[in-house]
Amino acid sequence: MTTLTLRPVQAAVTRGKGAPFVLEQARIRAPQADEVLVRIVASGMCHTDMIVRDQYYPVPLPAVLGHEGSGVIEAIGPLVQNLEVGDHVVMTYGYCGHCLACDSGQAAYCKDFFGRNFSGAGPDGSHALQDEHGVALHDHFFAQSSFATYALGRENNTVRVSKEAPIELLGPLGCGIQTGAGAVINSLKVTPGSAFAAFGGGAVGLSAVLAAQVAGASTIIAVDVVPSRLQLALELGATHVINSRESDPVADIRDITGGGVQFALESTGRPQVLRQAVEALGSRGALGVVGAPPLGTTAEFDVNDLLLGGKVIRGIVEGDSVPKKFIPELVNLYLQGRFAFDKLVKFYDFDQINQAAEDSEKGLTLKPIIRIQK
Repeated sequence: MTTLTLRPVQAAVTRGKGAPFVLEQARIRAPQADEVLVRIVASGMCHTDMIVRDQYYPVPLPAVLGHEGSGVIEAIGPLVQNLEVGDHVVMTYGYCGHCLACDSGQAAYCKDFFGRNFSGAGPDGSHALQDEHGVALHDHFFAQSSFATYALGRENNTVRVSKEAPIELLGPLGCGIQTGAGAVINSLKVTPGSAFAAFGGGAVGLSAVLAAQVAGASTIIAVDVVPSRLQLALELGATHVINSRESDPVADIRDITGGGVQFALESTGRPQVLRQAVEALGSRGALGVVGAPPLGTTAEFDVNDLLLGGKVIRGIVEGDSVPKKFIPELVNLYLQGRFAFDKLVKFYDFDQINQAAEDSEKGLTLKPIIRIQK
């Protein structure tokens, strides 16, 4: 990187396993090729940020994390075709754009998904960020590293959105919200009049509750252990809630539905909850798994229950969404008053980023959004 092309930024840097985020002065290079430079207005904070900070996923440190950025395009590279300076955008996950999965519209299963999102560098191994001493910082986290006042993305993972919607609210649509909503709409394809259960009442699970209502499910069941989350689930459209500390969710779901749900989503990452979700399915029911436990985690279930019930279990990444299409659709649903994901969020200033992480881990806040700048 040459000093002539560097722009000063403030970034939240993670320097060691489990260490707090530290706001530091840094510098970022100008966009090249199909890259865009985004002035980050806000960034959602996701469970994945914390598990990477704690090194459950081996992203090299020191790093700038953040992968639910939203803001305004400040500059574009010479190969950018369909985005312009001044566009309001949401940044989403990275993908190569030319492998078999990407060519078939399944970019979340890109053959280079891990490299594009977790390697700590660009596709060529280079870094866009350096600290105030000129030492490279690991970046390109989810092809963005949005815990900073400016972030570089590529045209294919930077999504133009309506200027009618509040840009500071929209970042979580790039990952957590699209994961829950997309699992229901794109992956499971929940049908009108069906029964759906969300195991886990965090931001992803409650996004799924919102989406199940959009999809027309007539029975929507939320399962969690936190009473405030269950109350919110009812406000968002759940027809039933179950506190799994107080009763058996499998028995309750079978009682409510007369045998089990057609669709379920597991978002906790807990193997014992995954087993409950499988058992709560009715005949030929389908379960989506989006909860991310530490690498190497295993789970158990009754194979004959799966076999004789014709049940399906499938992993889902990023809600199987095509972000350029799905994120604007979610924005439109929000503007129509049909997808009230704003009820899931709490805003924090940039210098409160560690408080946001703590509140999220304690379950006090469902979806923190960090206001980076105006």
